[in-house]
This record gives sequence, structure tokens and C-alpha cells, in this order.
Amino acid sequence: MGPLVSPTPRLVLAVLLLLFLAAAGALALFGRTLALPVLMLAVGGGALAVAVVLLRRAARDADAVAAWIDGLADGAEGEAPVDGTGVVRSIAAPVARLHRTLAERCAQAQLQLDANVAILDALHDPLILVGAGRRVERANAAARGLFGERMVDRDLATALRAPAVLEAVDAVLAGAASRTVEFSLPVPVERQFELRVKPFQRQAHPSPGGRIAILTLHDITALRRSEQMRADFVANASHELRTPLSSLIGFIETLRGPARDDTEARDRFLGIMHDQASRMSRLVQDLLSLSRIELDEHMPPSDRVDVVERVQSVLDAFELKAQARAIHLRLVAPDRVPEVVGDADQLTQVFQNLVGNAIKYARSDSEVTVTVAVTDGAAVGGGAALASVAGRRPARPSSRLVSVAVTDHGEGIARTHLPRLTERFYRVDAARSRAMGGTGLGLAIVKHILNRHRARLTIESEVGVGSTFTAYLPAAADEAAAGGDGTASRPAAAPVATMRRAGGAG
Repeated sequence: MGPLVSPTPRLVLAVLLLLFLAAAGALALFGRTLALPVLMLAVGGGALAVAVVLLRRAARDADAVAAWIDGLADGAEGEAPVDGTGVVRSIAAPVARLHRTLAERCAQAQLQLDANVAILDALHDPLILVGAGRRVERANAAARGLFGERMVDRDLATALRAPAVLEAVDAVLAGAASRTVEFSLPVPVERQFELRVKPFQRQAHPSPGGRIAILTLHDITALRRSEQMRADFVANASHELRTPLSSLIGFIETLRGPARDDTEARDRFLGIMHDQASRMSRLVQDLLSLSRIELDEHMPPSDRVDVVERVQSVLDAFELKAQARAIHLRLVAPDRVPEVVGDADQLTQVFQNLVGNAIKYARSDSEVTVTVAVTDGAAVGGGAALASVAGRRPARPSSRLVSVAVTDHGEGIARTHLPRLTERFYRVDAARSRAMGGTGLGLAIVKHILNRHRARLTIESEVGVGSTFTAYLPAAADEAAAGGDGTASRPAAAPVATMRRAGGAG
């Protein structure tokens, strides 16, 4: 916009000239008697004309200033009017300074807002801002990862359905003080959270719509599980160690008393004491292993594992034990099997427990087969003799899974026992399980490892025929379609003599 032109100097000279001419003309035409009224009329008309011109120019300048201010409000750039009437100049210059100041402050405020958003998203703990009507106004990255990206601008109840949490939020929005609530999220693995709800008034004067609730969530799963594990460890250890400890004390008292000089009894008792002490050691090791697994169960692994390689290494490790019990080990797997997402050591422990149980309870001169396959998650289901006893269905039922099925030809397990096989210390035949060195924790360890892997365990068994334990593991995303259809049979050991089992799991 160009500079405004001031009309004052030239206009004043023109008016003065007209007045002088009017006065001279009046004297010449009307004389002294009528000259004064005519002169006054001319002065009044000239003044009115000047006022009209000045007002029109001022209105035009004001319109120009208003247009310039509107342009600034719309974000346009332009120079302020620097010439014109005094009123125009007195308005334009302060407005220009105010605009520059506000622009600088807005830029600083935007930088601060961006920094605050980045800080909130960098927080490890979920943070949610809830406004009137329980509407989620903001959620940081941790909260969106926990409850979903679409939780913003929706009712909090659509993402978080814990009644105690909703009640606390409603109370704080209604004017109550801060609240603290503990709640759990059951899927995909149960997690415990401590929720703190604090009020915040975003306006200087309280109003119904100006109060918001700030929700911060703290994951206390590890803390609660460690407390529960300590209690469980004491209870389980005291229960399971009571029998071997009583046996050891009894044999020690016998050796110190009546059998002090009985060499034959001493050797026999020492052998029994060694067996009981070994069982106590295995029991403590399994309890500690189970405690470590439960502590990390809510944190899914992220490594990649070659299942066939791990299964083959387990079969190689059990080769001598299988030969000693007349068991033939065989691995059946496709030519190509996708890697799975998991913890290599823990998955190895799963395969060890399943194959070890199969070797314990298979008939002599029989075969234990480990079958690896690639399957669709939607196809995993139950049947007449099938029980899902551990783990959860994958988050996406149609995702590709790698199944590892361990099949033995033993006495089988009655269907009534299947749902409880993964409970701690549950045994179908407790006496036989203890005689074979079982602690009753093997399948419980398998269950918790598969829970951590978001995997699933099914058990199919028929009395007199045998049992099949199948673990379904999620395939890695970019290799889910890599499994081949062809299978290759790989023998792992030669059959030798072994004993039969009456049934059970340990």
C-alpha cells in the first residue's frame, strides 16, 4: 500500500485565496454595508467545504488503515501507512509495533508448545488430559501406544473401561481433590497400574468448562509380581520341601543312632538322601526360574529365533537320555520355516520341558515326534480331545503362526486333567512323577513363557494312545509367508529299551 497524501497545506492556501477574492469582490459590488454578510457567508461556505474534504480524506485514510489491519489479522505482510492525517499516523505506528510484538510472542509460544508436546511424548509413563464430558483432549505417545491412536477427542470410557478409574476422573472434574487408583489391564498380558488423577484449572476464574483432569499412569506390574512371587515362593517351597526335608532329618537321625555302625544301611540311606537333596535342588531351581519368568511376563520379547534350529539342538541334547529309555526321536519340519519373535533361551526351555516330559512318559520301543509347521492363526481351535491350557490367541487371529507339536505314544491323560496340567505342582500321578524326578513345575514354566511370547499351548490326549503338546508361536512380521509346504523327516536318535508310564505330567 502506497503512502497517504496530506491535503492540508495546499487546501488551506486555496481557501485563503478564495476568501481574499470574495472579500474584494464583495467590497466592489455591494459596498461596505453588504460586504460583511457576504464575506461571512463565503467564509462559512469555505470552512464547510474544507471540513467536507478533510472528512472524506480522513475516512479514506481510515479505510486504508482498517484494510491494512485486517490484512495483518489474516497473516498478510505489508508496510504501515506512514503519511496522512495525524490520526492516521497515530493509529498506524502503534498498531505496527503491536503486530510485531504479538508475532514474536506467538512464535515463542508456538516453540514452547512444540517443546511441551515433544517432552510429553518422550515421557515413559502414559499421560492423558481429560476435559469436560470426560473427553480426552491430549494423550502422549505412551498413552496412545497403550490405549490406541484414536483415543483423542473421544470419551475416556472407550479406551479405559475400569469403573474405579472413571469414577475418580468424574469426581475430579466435578471439583474433588486428587485421587489415586490401582487397576489392571487384562490383555494381552495382565498388567497392574497406579493411576493418579490431579485437577487443573486452565482459566484464571473457575468455570464449569475450565477444569481438566491430568491422568498419569505408573506400571507397577513388576512390583506387585515381586511381592506375589515372594509370598508364592515361601508357600510353595514350604509345602514341597517339607517331605524331602523330613526324610533327610529322619535318615540323619537314624545314621547317628541305630544305624551308626551298619555299613549296608548307611550306604542305602546315603543314596536316598542324595536323591532327596537332588530333588530339593531341582525344585528350588525351577521355582527361581519360574519367578524370573513371571517377573518379565508383561514385557514381550523382540528377538528373532530359528525354531527348527532350537528344536534340533534340544533333540541332540536328549539323545542319550532317549537311548537309555528306548525312545526314538524324530523331527518333522518344512523345508523353510519363518523365524518367530521370541527369547531364544526361554523357547529352548519350552522345548526342553515338552520333549523331556514326552521321553519320561512314552512307552518303551516307541517314538517321540516333534512336528514344526506354519499355520494360520484363525485355524487354531479346540476339539473333542483338545484343551487350550496356556497362552492367549494372537492379537490378529489371521496372522501366521509357527506350531511346534511334541507327540508321545504313552498311556495318555484323562480329559478331566487337561485344564489343570499347567498349574503349579499339579500331577496326574504324583508318586510316579516324583519317582521320575519331576517337580510339578515344568508345564507351569511353559505356560508363563508362552504368555510372555503372546503364544498359546494346546494339549490333545487320548488314554491308551498318547499325548500331543502344541505350542503356537507368532511368526516374524516380514517372514510370516516364508513357510514352505514341503516337509522333511529328520531322525534324531536310535531306539533302545525304556520303561512305560501310567500317565501324568510333570
